Amino acid sequence: MNKKTLNTLLAGAVAVSTLGLAGTANALPEGSEKCYGVVKAGQNGCGSADKAHGCAGQATVDASGVEWVAVPTGTCDKLANGSTTPVFAADAATDAVEGMADKAMDHAHDAKDHAKDKVMDEAKGMMKKAH
Repeated sequence: MNKKTLNTLLAGAVAVSTLGLAGTANALPEGSEKCYGVVKAGQNGCGSADKAHGCAGQATVDASGVEWVAVPTGTCDKLANGSTTPVFAADAATDAVEGMADKAMDHAHDAKDHAKDKVMDEAKGMMKKAH
């Protein structure tokens, strides 16, 4: 085997092993799961779900919904703000607006029912006086 062929084979082996390591960077230990929304700044497990960065330790804020850390399976749902799926800011804002709209509609229905009851009571009172 000549020197050029040997160098080519070695370069290929290094490339394959590097790709293999990169592929396992996101791998989780057995019995664990990704938990989003509970990470302290700089303590994230790997890249963010929004693709803002691709490395561990680069979270810039606490409790970001797109940063994760590995926790034992079944633990994430027990943690405050913990989610096994990423929570994007737009999703959280939409959920908040929908929640406010639902409350407003509930209050409007309650007010309508109250007004209707009041009108019915007044009408019954007027009918009694008329007889």
